[in-house]
Parts: sequence; C-alpha cells; structure tokens
Amino acid sequence: MPVRSNPTARQLRFGTELRRLRERAGLSSTEAAKLLGIKQAQVSNMEGARFGVSAERLRAIARHYSCTDEQLIEALIGMTGDRKRGWWEEYREILAPSLLDLAELEAYGVRLRTAHTSHIPGLLQIAQHARVIFEQMVPAYTPPEIEDLVSYRIKRQRVLFQDGPPPFHALIHEAALRMQFGGPTVAKQQLQHLLDMSERDNITIQVIPFDAGAYPGAGQSIYYVHGPVPQLDTVQLDQAHGPRLVDAEPGLQVYRQLFARMEAIALKAATSRDLIHDIAQGL
Repeated sequence: MPVRSNPTARQLRFGTELRRLRERAGLSSTEAAKLLGIKQAQVSNMEGARFGVSAERLRAIARHYSCTDEQLIEALIGMTGDRKRGWWEEYREILAPSLLDLAELEAYGVRLRTAHTSHIPGLLQIAQHARVIFEQMVPAYTPPEIEDLVSYRIKRQRVLFQDGPPPFHALIHEAALRMQFGGPTVAKQQLQHLLDMSERDNITIQVIPFDAGAYPGAGQSIYYVHGPVPQLDTVQLDQAHGPRLVDAEPGLQVYRQLFARMEAIALKAATSRDLIHDIAQGL
C-alpha cells in the first residue's frame, strides 16, 4: 500500500482514533505491534494516517485492543480506505487544503450546527455576500482567487440540497443580520435568502437578539459537525491563521454545552423569521 504524503483531516482523524483505542487499552505502540504481529513502525504509520487500514485489519485491531463498542467500530470501518473523491477535488492545488477538508467533513456529517456573531454562516450565504467578505481579506486575494473562493463556498451548499440532507441548525446573532455587507440591496437579498432557506425541512435558523445580553461563546464562530457516533464529532473554530479542529471528548463536551445554552436563549424559529423579515423590510 503506497504511503500517503498528504493525508486529509478525515484520514488523520481516523489515525487519531486508532491511537485512542490503543491508549484506552493501556498499550504502548511496541506492545500493540507485538499483539498484531507487525512492526512498531507500522503501528505509528497507521496512527499517523500514512498508511490506510482495511476493514478486516481494523476489526482485528479492535479485538486486540478489547474494544467492544460495535457502533464505534462500524463508524471507523466507514472511514477506512482511500478518501472520497468528491466535488471538492476540483479545487485541489487551487484552494487551501483546510477548505477541502471542511467540505469532506460536511459530506460525512450526519448533523450540522453552527453559531455566528458577526457573519452569516457560509452554508447560508449568497454569492454577492460571500464575494464582499473575500474582497476584504488581508492579505488581499486576486480577482480570480476571489471567484474560486466564491464558487467553492456556493458549491459547499450542495450538502443542504442532496437526497436525505443532514439537519442544519444555525444560530445567528442579530448583529450579523444588521451588517450591510455589500450595501442595502445585497443585505436585503441575503436576508431574503435566509428566510427562504429557513422554510426547508432540514434547516433551522434561530436568532440571538441584542437584548439577550451576554452569552457563552459570544465572539466565536463555531461549527459543530456530528459524526455517526458522538466519539467522531468534530468542532471547527475559525481563527485568523486558519481553522482549528477540536475532536477530543473534553473539548466536544464544552461545545455541546455552549450550543445548548445558546439555543436556550435564542428566539424560537418562527420568531427569528419575524425578526429577519422586519430587518429586511427596514432596508
């Protein structure tokens, strides 16, 4: 099996989960290698996502590591093999690998949740709104680069329209709704798009109003992608120097609690639509 030179975030996550299985079994990589009848370097390569792992080998590893969680094992089997060659592959060598990793993460997510204070979530942006955002980036993008980024962002939204789409729950602060990115005309079109999308069965939009005051997670852009089992959930945090992924259970627990508290203080979906409509009418 050829060595991977640039494993994706999904492949790296699979390797991380193999390491966690081993550590929960109380085994060193050397001890694990002896149990599996392979060299220690092979264990390191599997955990580092440099080698793929077949479903048969994964089951053998789970047995030797005394893992009896069948749901987790089946979910990990779903991650074995080569990466899925999805639509995002056309942007390889054009956009940053982290953007492609995000599209792949969404493609396998069973539920999507996001919270934003100053931006409309990317999966809900219209092209004109997205273009304005990319035009303000520092360092500046060239016009062709901006069009690639806009095209990629809009194509990401396919995940919401596919057969059997994942539930998508967006928490948006009122501040983001009132920022007129691109001027009043574009802002009104963007708000109308939110209203249209909120009518879809798989999409829930809740607004956190100004009068909610302080709340946990304020100021962060949080994207929570649910895996087929909770152990494979992933949180993406947007940062100035690139996204940060959180997948350790203590961190995931924190963000589950944050979302629960934010959802509790946000307006109900119907009331949120009324507020969005009122803001749009005022433009």
